[in-house]
Amino acid sequence: MSPSNKIKAVLFDLDGTLRHHLPSAGEVFLEHIRSLGLKISEEDHIRTEHWVHFYFAHSFKIQADIKTHGYDKKEFWVNFTRRRLIASGIGPAQAATLAPQVSAYIGESYRPQTHVHEEAHTVLQFLKDSGYVLATVSNRDDPYHEEMKTLKLDSYFQFFLAGGEINSFKPDALIFKHALELAGTSAQETMYVGDNYFADIVGSRRAGLMPVLYDPISLFPDADCTTIKALAEIPILLQSAA
Repeated sequence: MSPSNKIKAVLFDLDGTLRHHLPSAGEVFLEHIRSLGLKISEEDHIRTEHWVHFYFAHSFKIQADIKTHGYDKKEFWVNFTRRRLIASGIGPAQAATLAPQVSAYIGESYRPQTHVHEEAHTVLQFLKDSGYVLATVSNRDDPYHEEMKTLKLDSYFQFFLAGGEINSFKPDALIFKHALELAGTSAQETMYVGDNYFADIVGSRRAGLMPVLYDPISLFPDADCTTIKALAEIPILLQSAA
């Protein structure tokens, strides 16, 4: 398989797409608040996860919260937990009361393992051998080259782009346009794969790329874009795009 006339580059989100936390923060949060006697339905959980994805898609809410509380500070995470509890269906007053305790529990006990599925290595090696330009585009503030080496992902990619390097964060189209310049391809020749509909799909579509939502647990069953449940589906998509 070689790059088709249409797609010559495949760009990836990193966190949640190639790099995973096991267990996820959402799973630990849900288990803990249920242990407190709060009745959270599966529908509540899905709605909350939608909200979390939206919040971290460089939303106006997270920008305002960072400006008010600062990022990676206790106040920020207590406020985030309060918002998350409200998104789960907890009343504002109860959420405000519970937030410090729940935030402290997550901060003290959540020690996930970082994991890259073997499938990712297989697919990335196949795409690299097939001649596609590969890169990652992340909403991280700082460069993450050393982490990619630790994850043993660095050898597959032409470059790694962090939003903080150019002060542009998904879903802003500028970060995708900058990635296109680095890749040396046009938007029509480039596929973007990510797990966050609000950041990855909305943003890459704005910039004219072919958006692909990686959604293994059907978090966004009604997404108006191409959706895959496994990275192994990417070569099939590329064949169909030829």
